[in-house]
Amino acid sequence: MNVRTLCLSILYTQDASGYEIRKLCTEGNGAYFAEASFGSIYPALSKLEDEGLLTSTIQHQNGKPSKKIYSITEAGRAAFCDALHEPLGEDVYRSPFLLFARFAHLLDQDLVKSRIQDRLAELEAEIAELRALEHKINIGNVESHANDAWVLSHGIACLEVAHQHLHTHMNSLIASARRDQLRVRQQAAE
Repeated sequence: MNVRTLCLSILYTQDASGYEIRKLCTEGNGAYFAEASFGSIYPALSKLEDEGLLTSTIQHQNGKPSKKIYSITEAGRAAFCDALHEPLGEDVYRSPFLLFARFAHLLDQDLVKSRIQDRLAELEAEIAELRALEHKINIGNVESHANDAWVLSHGIACLEVAHQHLHTHMNSLIASARRDQLRVRQQAAE
């Protein structure tokens, strides 16, 4: 999935300013679906508008600069559905923590423990955030489609498995740091 399709997906359900789209793509719900940088969103919106897939209006604000509000056209809705028919490609998962874990044997045990605790707390916060959104959807406080709840439950399940795995196996990662750290120190002393 590319930035263009991601922008269309957001506008499929709501009109939004470029700033709102950018926030959703980089920090909000859209960030879970595809990688979008700040510098790629505005050019994508401009091109989509040039192609007639979006329209925009200028909204004037008191004491603030005017903002451009984007709306999807019928052609944009059709283009979005066409994009969903294309091959999806592989899911991409990146984790700085996994890089850290891969080389934990080079590090001090206390640092490894600390980073594990930090990562567990991050996972717990992400799970809580998704559960709060799931609750809002379930009680009807957020406009949503039935599939939104399915996507949220999938995300929660993935995060819970990651949390459970890290919690269950953290001692072996900590032990590898201590054991290898001692070996490195012994070799350096010889």
